[in-house]
Amino acid sequence: MLHITAEYLAAGANRHPSAADWDESGILAFGADRNVALWRPQTEESKGVFEILNGHEDTVNAVKFIPGSDGTLITGSVDKKLIIWRKDKISGNFKWSQSLQSRESDHHQSSINCIASAAGSNIFASGAADGTVKIWSLDQEGIASLRQSITINPRFFPLSLALSPLSGAPESYVLAVAGTKDIIQLFVQDSQVGQDFKLQATLAGHEGWIRSLEFARESKHSDSDLLLSSASQDKYIRLWRIHQGKELPAAAASADPSLGAFMPGKSLSNKAHRFKAQGLDFSATFEALLLGHEDWIYSTKWRAGNEKLQLLSASADNSLAIWEADASTGVWVTITRLGEISSEKGSTTATGSTGGFWAGLWSPSGETVVSLGRTGSWRLWNYNAQQDKWLQGIGASGHTLPVTGIAWAKDGDYLLSTSSDQTTRLHAAWKRGDKRSWHEMARPQIHGYDLNCIDSLGISQFVSGADEKLLRVFNEPKAVANLLSKLCGIGGSHIDQMPDAANMPVLGLSNKAIDVVEDDAEVVSGETQELGAIDPASVLHKSTLDLDQPPSEEHLSRHTLWPETEKLYGHGYEISALAASHDGSIIATACKASSIDHAVIRLFETKGWLEIKPPLTAHSLTVTRLRFSADDKYLLSVGRDRQWAVFERDEETKVMYTLKESDLKGHTRMILDAAWAPTPFPLFATAGRDKKVNFWAMEDGQEKLTAYKAKITEAYPVTAIDFLGKLVGDGYACLAVGSESGLVTIHSINTKIGMAVQMAAVRLPSTYPNPSKAITQLAWKPVKGKDVNSWEDVVLAIASEDSSLRVYSYRHTSESISIEM
Repeated sequence: MLHITAEYLAAGANRHPSAADWDESGILAFGADRNVALWRPQTEESKGVFEILNGHEDTVNAVKFIPGSDGTLITGSVDKKLIIWRKDKISGNFKWSQSLQSRESDHHQSSINCIASAAGSNIFASGAADGTVKIWSLDQEGIASLRQSITINPRFFPLSLALSPLSGAPESYVLAVAGTKDIIQLFVQDSQVGQDFKLQATLAGHEGWIRSLEFARESKHSDSDLLLSSASQDKYIRLWRIHQGKELPAAAASADPSLGAFMPGKSLSNKAHRFKAQGLDFSATFEALLLGHEDWIYSTKWRAGNEKLQLLSASADNSLAIWEADASTGVWVTITRLGEISSEKGSTTATGSTGGFWAGLWSPSGETVVSLGRTGSWRLWNYNAQQDKWLQGIGASGHTLPVTGIAWAKDGDYLLSTSSDQTTRLHAAWKRGDKRSWHEMARPQIHGYDLNCIDSLGISQFVSGADEKLLRVFNEPKAVANLLSKLCGIGGSHIDQMPDAANMPVLGLSNKAIDVVEDDAEVVSGETQELGAIDPASVLHKSTLDLDQPPSEEHLSRHTLWPETEKLYGHGYEISALAASHDGSIIATACKASSIDHAVIRLFETKGWLEIKPPLTAHSLTVTRLRFSADDKYLLSVGRDRQWAVFERDEETKVMYTLKESDLKGHTRMILDAAWAPTPFPLFATAGRDKKVNFWAMEDGQEKLTAYKAKITEAYPVTAIDFLGKLVGDGYACLAVGSESGLVTIHSINTKIGMAVQMAAVRLPSTYPNPSKAITQLAWKPVKGKDVNSWEDVVLAIASEDSSLRVYSYRHTSESISIEM
């Protein structure tokens, strides 16, 4: 049996203010495409995401823990479904418990945008784009049932909800609802009257959509007033006070009507909204206006359990602000501002502009804050009491759109991934003493086109293809080489000859090599309208590159680009596939095609970067995959025209390839992937939409490649396959197979006795080990040595359309080397 361990899980967070929540147990859950990722930001291991939950069928918009429930998590999605997850008390893993689906006519019939829960309560609320808010109750078994459906009038889409017990009337609740109008509606459930929430007040004042609502008690006393924070696209935060008693709170009673005369927008209203619950009088009044952000405000969060009430706000102006009431005047002021505070903000993603912060969260202790940026990455700050300041820590990052290609460095030291989110990322293990954890260490390419494919050309060079007609070659800069050497123990060669770093001109697509400047050097900026002008914010100082921990999101997006050294032209349409020979001397490429003229394979030699003509012809439609055999003697291509073709190298020139053999009917549907086995004789596998993996070989004495009767049949179309680079035990080839459903299986093929195929028995690392969408590529880490006699460093990288990247290690449990599968 094979034991699987998750070495690394990476997934970018969804851009939605409600898509993340931090539980009292220290687990931060966030929506990542249609999955829910779990992360423990405050552990010493700094491991990043440790589990990915799979159950929704569309983007997850809302994530909420039930406070005090010991691990009950509720998620809402564009698929109109609410899912309740529970933590298993034995394994500690989260498991699906219940789905509240749109099939029920009284459930949500549109995308769910927000969820609210209250501490110590068995009720929660959800809001959706069908213009309704649903109130749910949990029974003692933890099963949810619909309690009330509220249709909002005047009609708007709820984008934020807040739920809290009323002060002095703990069995009655107040629910605040806001969204695509500039008003906040307060619904109150009076426990003496019944279980239904009824509209009691409408709070006006904002001048834009309201993106966030949050209740907090002013102090720890049970009868203290409730404060409601509301954040809006009008760039302001408003605080509202819910007070128990007939008399108004002091601030509202003594408010000067002329107070708002010099304030932006509408004059500040001190109107008191009165209502009753459990026989007690309550009033809702405007408390304070918080000014300081320069753009839309997406989220506000109160700090729990602190003696002094603090509010954390996240805004599209790339900043997090911590607000506190001044002890003497009571005026709310910003005491800390975190994020990107610069007059020189980049104009594009490449020059570092983050596109704002979509969410800000406090840790349960209040010692840590995190923020979610436009790139799906988390920034993290820890409060250092000795220095009395917030220091940036290790966040988490990942792709936000399908991962389209992955490639290991030729020696397996790091992994490159490329995605439709227009970035190429470098991932490696951070080694410090006994601890090791995987992180994104560099972002070599930030592009203007969706990236499709990638391959490594050596230790410090790679080539990538995108939705454009050319390929781009990148070389490692000194900054990244030194970082990988220091943190990962990866020794680069010829570091002295490398350029210092790279940046991207404001209006360009090509990364240019730049020199690092001394810390005290003065930088003269040119006119920013010029095509090659350098963005002053991307000028690199020496001290900036000296890091003791994996780089932050700001550093990744600005200072870890690789300079582009070559462009390879020739194709007429977008690049669909590429492969580099194992010795790095030849690159084979193909583009999207609907005719024989364009479905050619072009070869480029990497010494002079010239095309080797003529191009190779065999296919009539898009080539989906290109693979060189281990000795580079053969080049295999497969395509949407259902055929495979094998080209043989000319032993004299070592660069010319000619068609050796092809099969026009290799599969009954399009072929999506192929892989060479590490056998002494030519053996390869092809995978297709016909749900089959076929094997083809040319054994001793044969002239032609023959198909084997042995086949692997899957329940879904097979979208990715890869052979482990060495034979295991006595002539077994190990094949990883990925399907359109996201399932990954491991098979052993006995290459000595009739290609007998068996599926490996595996022990899974978690409840949901597989991606939730199609596998786009599988890649085994290059194995050092002649054979795999122990399963110590057998590692598989898995790329998927669900935007996740997974690195799993496989360990055999028995002493026997042969795979008992």
